[in-house]
Amino acid sequence: MVAIDPGLADTEALTTAYDLPLAASANCVVISGRRDGQERVAACVVAADTRADVNNLAKRRLDVRKASFHPMDRAVAETGMEYGGITPIGLPDGWRLFVDERLLAQEQAIIGSGLRR
Repeated sequence: MVAIDPGLADTEALTTAYDLPLAASANCVVISGRRDGQERVAACVVAADTRADVNNLAKRRLDVRKASFHPMDRAVAETGMEYGGITPIGLPDGWRLFVDERLLAQEQAIIGSGLRR
């Protein structure tokens, strides 16, 4: 984790301050669901100019009947990161990671630092 200027912790503030296109930034959201009594958790990294498709694509990839955003208190406790700053680097063992294909085509993508300070 890397400390950052808290005034630039939000995606919009960061991209404005450094004159970056919103599509150059990525957000990481944590989702979860259950199948056969087993909880399944994944982090989804999506371009900042789009939304995570939790109810369709993420649910199918996680192979659960219903997926939702992982409870904030658990996401923070389980990752050791601050809510709104969760990054795909350093996720707990066993968590799956889904990355939007469009981000893979980019040379660079700015992601959270794990902290908002």
